[in-house]
Amino acid sequence: MKKWVVRFVSLMVFNIIVLLIVGWLTPARVGWAALWAGIVMTALVIWVKPLVEKWFRSSAAKSAGGRTKAGEKLVEFFIAFAIAFLIWIATVLLSGVRIGGGFFGAIWGYVLPPLILLIGWAIYAAIDDKVETHAGALYDKATGSKTGSTDAATPSVPSPEAAAGRRELNDGLTDEQRRMLDELGG
Repeated sequence: MKKWVVRFVSLMVFNIIVLLIVGWLTPARVGWAALWAGIVMTALVIWVKPLVEKWFRSSAAKSAGGRTKAGEKLVEFFIAFAIAFLIWIATVLLSGVRIGGGFFGAIWGYVLPPLILLIGWAIYAAIDDKVETHAGALYDKATGSKTGSTDAATPSVPSPEAAAGRRELNDGLTDEQRRMLDELGG
């Protein structure tokens, strides 16, 4: 339960920030709707995006043998863009986000936001472990539960490999070399 809550909340906060950036850089009107749109987008990203991505990738895999490396990268980009586009459209339809700006503004309001979402998701993918670890620590602090880490006062029992590594660091000899020297001396 904790894992899902932490993942959902950290991704939601990140999605709200990305939605606000979309509102600043495109004709899309996000405003206070960013809160509800962030919840909707996060739910779509966590539960719907993997299913749609699997379906697109299985469809694209049927013709993968006839493509070059550049063609494969292009197909991967179009799949990612199509998924971001569908997530964006669903977010607009299910939240208070509005696309404005006339005909050309509407085109940029539908094309540019998925590109910004792709960049945002790439950034989140790069930092998600750190963000979720920090959010998990905040969750533990808020609920008053203990973290899974061991107490600093309790010494950990080293594995045989770790103990051998520590001995090797002390004198530069492996266990085998130390045994051979003991046999020569005795």
